[in-house]
Amino acid sequence: MTATFAGGPNIAMKVPPYQFAETVSFYKDILGLEEIDGATDDTVGFKFGANNLWIDKVSAMSQAELWLQVVTNDTTAASAALNNAGITRCDDIEALADDFDGFWISSPAAMIHLIERKTSDQ
Repeated sequence: MTATFAGGPNIAMKVPPYQFAETVSFYKDILGLEEIDGATDDTVGFKFGANNLWIDKVSAMSQAELWLQVVTNDTTAASAALNNAGITRCDDIEALADDFDGFWISSPAAMIHLIERKTSDQ
């Protein structure tokens, strides 16, 4: 099977703790974006047009980063195609559940992407 790729519905903004509250306030209070259920002390989500913007507090970060979700029909074929194109997996960037059908890569511009098998609700 040949892998196909599409933008996923989730964008993650990883921010250092010292920027977390102010960043959440910007999207909530200044822009007035609708908050998504499921907030924790370390993660808050907002509706961002057709996408979801997740703001994650990450203590190991020194500056904010945007991480993007890409969905595929076949993660095995996707991994092979990306490897053949010289794109290296970076699965150690953040642990995924053992039963999660996906993996991490970095684009040539050092943007982290979660490659995930597309489900019916994506």
